[in-house]
Amino acid sequence: MSLYRLIGQFLRRHWIAYSTSAVMLLGIALLIVWIPRQIGLVVDQLVAGGLPRAQLQRELAWLLGAGVAVYILRVGWRLRLYAAAYRLGVELRQRLYGRLSRQGPAFYQDRRTGNLMALATNDIDAVEMAAGEAILAGFDGTLTLVLVVAMMSLGVDARLAAFALLPFPFMALAFWLISRRVHEASRLSLERFGALNDQVQETLAGVRTVRALGLQARSRAQFAALAAGAADASFSAQRWEAAYEPAVGLSLATATTLVLGAGGWLVWTGELTVGQLTSFSLYLGQLIWPMFAAGWVLSLLERGRAAWSRLQPVLDAPLTVEDHGTVARVEPGLLAAQAVGFHYPGQAQPALQGVSLRLPPGRTLGLVGPTGAGKTTLLRLLLRHRAPDAGSLQWNGRDLQDYTLDALRAAIAWVPQEAFLFSASVADNIALARPQATREAIERAARLAAVHEDIVRLPRGYDTPVGERGVTLSGGQRQRVAIARALLADAPLLLLDDALSAVDTATEARILAHLREARVGRTVVIASHRLSAVADADHILVLREGHVAEQGDHAGLLAADGWYARQWRYQQLEASLDED
Repeated sequence: MSLYRLIGQFLRRHWIAYSTSAVMLLGIALLIVWIPRQIGLVVDQLVAGGLPRAQLQRELAWLLGAGVAVYILRVGWRLRLYAAAYRLGVELRQRLYGRLSRQGPAFYQDRRTGNLMALATNDIDAVEMAAGEAILAGFDGTLTLVLVVAMMSLGVDARLAAFALLPFPFMALAFWLISRRVHEASRLSLERFGALNDQVQETLAGVRTVRALGLQARSRAQFAALAAGAADASFSAQRWEAAYEPAVGLSLATATTLVLGAGGWLVWTGELTVGQLTSFSLYLGQLIWPMFAAGWVLSLLERGRAAWSRLQPVLDAPLTVEDHGTVARVEPGLLAAQAVGFHYPGQAQPALQGVSLRLPPGRTLGLVGPTGAGKTTLLRLLLRHRAPDAGSLQWNGRDLQDYTLDALRAAIAWVPQEAFLFSASVADNIALARPQATREAIERAARLAAVHEDIVRLPRGYDTPVGERGVTLSGGQRQRVAIARALLADAPLLLLDDALSAVDTATEARILAHLREARVGRTVVIASHRLSAVADADHILVLREGHVAEQGDHAGLLAADGWYARQWRYQQLEASLDED
């Protein structure tokens, strides 16, 4: 969909606001073309010496009233117009946010956060200006041009009007050439601003790493280069936009020279009065606005087109996981996988192949295996971050794709290895899924996650702000706060993706003991490198290179003396050495 079609749809939805603004602009245009004609008549009467003082005062009062009316109408149309145009910005931002919030991880692999933030700010602002001020300025300029030219031709002298319009085709050609440059420069400016946003976002997110590696100087140099590039692109766009004014000035100066020469000759020959030439000169001055409006409108439209060309692909990007489900409620039940296979794009080997499992409700499944075995991939398929290429995943006898994404994800509490905390208080982060939870419920979840003692030692306890991404907390504290958040959510399915990797073994044992108490009636899937985290699981899958290499309970796997048994003996030996 083009920018003009988008604007057309918006105009139809908000036609009342735009129509009201257009009526106000029509009133302004009529008053503007009336004023020079009236001044011309007054001048002719003064030259003839037949204008009484009382009538002159009345004429001046009418002209003053017309000026006041023009001012009021200008304020009115701007208020109506901008209120409507801002709604387009709100609609686009809501649409963009809604689309981004529904995209899966695959979408974000090819896009950078800073650039997406730029789309939500600068790019949408440019589209908003194109739909608002550009449309009404174009209407106002066109209407004024038509009325002024009509009055110049029909109300004064058609020959002078022809002279005045001679430079216009050359100005139109200049505008066309300039607008092409503005479009290219605007697109480059928006792209470089997005790259600058990326640099700032990544640097702030990784500020600890930058400092730890002593990369401050290099980071500043990179930022300076990107900032200079963005400034150069913006200046380039501004320079080309500034080229509209000289084109207007040259055209107007040429038109004025032609009109004064031809008009002076007509006054000399008696074919035109001084008042008529005065009116025509005032009309000629009123052509300044339509000329500038044309350049301004073209500039705004080209900026809007450049922004829309960047924004539209993101808004229209297909969802990486389609939501065609119709079941809006997820009941606890059997979790099953049947010969599930998955292959990441661009990877030679499949991440999962032929994985099958059956987990009754209220049971715990352990997922273990070496790095890259497919543990996290299986959890992502359960979360429907991605869809399996083969086989099926079922919950309570239904394929996961039969459930709506909102219903499915509301029924799953997920704790990833890298826990994400929002820039809010500890209590707010724990109560994220249940904002109405009482403080007692929040503290109970924190105790189950073995983080209560850490929280009460913070400066403001549960009301302590954790900073962006939980920067004020340690890795282990962030993981345990995330576990408390998942437990408070009380979802039928709890997924722990190596969520205890940052805590010591003693704390891990406490959390696992608490989980055994809290998981009554709740299905739990624990993926972990530490086998101690899954030792009490009802069933354990050992994944290697994407397929199930071993399965059974802890005792059975030890008796089988395979990878699990060897890894268990190694980790137990390592733990005993650490204790010594």
